[in-house]
Amino acid sequence: MGSRSRSGGGAAAEPKVGLGVVVVKGETVLMGRRRSSIGASTFAVPGGHLEFGESFEDCAKREVKEETGLDIEKIEFLTATNTVFLDEPRPAHYVTIFVRAVLANPQQEAQNLEPEKCDGWSWYGWNDLPKPLFRPLETLVESGFSPFK
Repeated sequence: MGSRSRSGGGAAAEPKVGLGVVVVKGETVLMGRRRSSIGASTFAVPGGHLEFGESFEDCAKREVKEETGLDIEKIEFLTATNTVFLDEPRPAHYVTIFVRAVLANPQQEAQNLEPEKCDGWSWYGWNDLPKPLFRPLETLVESGFSPFK
């Protein structure tokens, strides 16, 4: 078999699996501005990498808790996107699983527990999202998808 690498040498980079959690509260979703190497200064929902052997639900709970301090429940699969980031400092390919969740306690307030990765969390109406959006989320929004349907 021939090499599958597009870089002309070495082994092909493999896609990574990310998980985005659309935490809904009424008619709003929780979002923050990213400070990471991929998608810096774009707005995204809480999330991160799916770990080996981890369910989507466990990943969603872990990532939301680590990033915001919030406890979530009623986690359900929404959809997935396939995004290749060629214009980033380190090109990457991500399959992003999107799930929806609600707060376990509606009185909870989001905290910015990873300030090196996010500028802070706020609630936004789905039809009034901040710009620019993180590319996997932008793909989702541009497709006409709504977490409220």
